[in-house]
Amino acid sequence: METRKITKVDLIFEHIDPREVLVKAYKLGSEGIIQEMLDSGVKGRGGAGFPTGMKWKFCAAEPEPEKYIVCNADEGEPGTFKDREILDRVSYKVFGGMAIAARAVGARRGYVYLRGEYKFLMPQLLMELDGFHKMIDEIGYDFRIEFKLGSGAYICGEESALFESIEGKRGEPRNKPPYPTKCGLFGKPTVVNNVETLVNAVIIIKYGSEKYRSMGTQFSTGAKVFSVSGDTPTPGIYELELGMTCLEFVKEFGDGDAKAVQVGGAAGFCVPRKAFAKTIIGFEGVPTGGSMKLFNSSRSMYNVLHNYLDFFAEESCGQCTPCRIGTQQLLRGVEAVKRGEMKSAYLNELVKLAETMKISSKCGLGQSVGNAFNSIVENFREEIIY
Repeated sequence: METRKITKVDLIFEHIDPREVLVKAYKLGSEGIIQEMLDSGVKGRGGAGFPTGMKWKFCAAEPEPEKYIVCNADEGEPGTFKDREILDRVSYKVFGGMAIAARAVGARRGYVYLRGEYKFLMPQLLMELDGFHKMIDEIGYDFRIEFKLGSGAYICGEESALFESIEGKRGEPRNKPPYPTKCGLFGKPTVVNNVETLVNAVIIIKYGSEKYRSMGTQFSTGAKVFSVSGDTPTPGIYELELGMTCLEFVKEFGDGDAKAVQVGGAAGFCVPRKAFAKTIIGFEGVPTGGSMKLFNSSRSMYNVLHNYLDFFAEESCGQCTPCRIGTQQLLRGVEAVKRGEMKSAYLNELVKLAETMKISSKCGLGQSVGNAFNSIVENFREEIIY
């Protein structure tokens, strides 16, 4: 496959006049905003990729008068650090996206669920929020935003566990259905979006859905902010059009010896060198919430896998058996194979366990463990056995 120059853009962090965008959104009204979001094709930037316009449309259709907008700023995925930078540099766009969502669905209150480790941002964010409230009051919005701090639990990045935490309960996932757009925070219809998704709403209203769709691909419209780390000479945060291949990414950010790229953090997929050229970074290929971690030939993929499994075993909330027991068994299993206590064929049984977890775990934590596990076992089995 012929490679091309990666397209870098600067829409997330560019300075704009928020009043101009919010006045435009206010005039568009609920139907106009939702139609723009639908026409743009934008999907959630947290990694799941649900169409944002559909989510807003479902919530707007609920007859319940009390609704909420929640910004998921928990950012607990290993290797992801973009949302912190967005909040630090352009928080007004995050608040603006929440106000636009509120106008679309008829909500009057919103919450930013902020990762506990980002508490140092609070003084600045609260000062900026005060000015934002004064601005939207002048425009005509009846909407207020509050902050709620997390306490370092990875599971609270899952939307329903996040609701439980905001409500003052233990952070554990809820059964679905009902889904948040029908029964979310405090049992009311709720829109929950990632930090970057909300900023994309501001971009779409400012420039229009047609311009937004001109970036990316048919199934992965727009651009994405990537947190680039690992064995790279240029670590950092980059906004790139979706639809590039992993090979194009490695040519731009690799150190010349990349043997694997972990796309999407611990919950994502490990792409080996042999698959770089055919792997698309996007919703038609391998989606990502932002983490792009490169590993060169000096790295042990067994150690990488062990670190991820140790992380999942620690962060499982313990509510459902497949995840609570499965994460521990996967970790013990690969350790046993590495020590030579179990034959290499045992890895096949562990792969089956990971697949069972994917269909039987209650939430995304247990369901996604198999992504990293199976992709590393499949492509780097020899590093686990010996």
